[in-house]
Amino acid sequence: MQFPAVKSLRRRRTALVTFSVLCAAGALAIIAALLISHSAPAQPVLHLTDEVGDYVADFPRHDGYRTPTADQRTALADGVAEVLDGKLDKARENLSAVGYTVRTARLAGTDRTVAEITEKHRTGHGWGRVYIDLGRRVRWSVQVPHPRSDLHTELIGAGLFTRTPGGIMVLAGAPRDAGKGITADMAHRQDSVFDAICTELVARRVPGIQVHGFADENSPDHDIVLSPGPDEAGTAPARRAAKKLSAAGFAVCRAWSQDCGRLEGTTNVQARTAADHGVPFLHDENSRELRDSARSRDRLVAALGEIARSWMKE
Repeated sequence: MQFPAVKSLRRRRTALVTFSVLCAAGALAIIAALLISHSAPAQPVLHLTDEVGDYVADFPRHDGYRTPTADQRTALADGVAEVLDGKLDKARENLSAVGYTVRTARLAGTDRTVAEITEKHRTGHGWGRVYIDLGRRVRWSVQVPHPRSDLHTELIGAGLFTRTPGGIMVLAGAPRDAGKGITADMAHRQDSVFDAICTELVARRVPGIQVHGFADENSPDHDIVLSPGPDEAGTAPARRAAKKLSAAGFAVCRAWSQDCGRLEGTTNVQARTAADHGVPFLHDENSRELRDSARSRDRLVAALGEIARSWMKE
């Protein structure tokens, strides 16, 4: 027989033990949460269209470009190559010598992690940025050689990169008239970081889509002028792209079979390098009316994205 006092004491002990266990469990949960928060900080989110738009909006109109030395061009191209090979720490170490670094982030609206190769601090060199999909082997590129000069082409590039996995975006860092003469015209210079990176991509046999813009009056009957550049043998991807673009409702001038004026990309140096190595290249010129319309840009991105995806299957 147990006395009431003994039963009460046992109940109190049981309650005390239960309370202690709950407190300990709560404390462990808090400690675990703190350890997780310190050991695995939340990955930053990259809203690429906004990021690129802000970056380009800060460009000086007629300044802000310095021609890099051969060593500087090589360092940037090698840094891109190291990121493509998954060697991010090595890339950061080597890129720091030219004032660049590698940041990683989750691309907004996706589950993809991307790398941004960018200056640590604004230098006024105007060498641009690179964005790389880290989730899979890079199989295609979008190149933007004339941001701000060819208005909204940077937004087309950002949209294409965001909506199509497995890519790399090479973005020039100054308007085409930001240097002396044509020194800042990335599509017509080989002594640039932009060209050095695109050449590295050709060496890896990564096809490219280069995005441009033209004034409406220069081809009033067309929304888009499409060309494979100077390589007539490379028209197969261009033909497929033209079909996709036409199906999306665009009036397309096909440079391999029509006279498209001076918008055919035959003097484009990145197109020439790609042609010399048999790597597919699309020179995509877009009217001002198309570029000014967010809806038209979306339709363009969707059509070009189908071409990029086809390269991922090859």
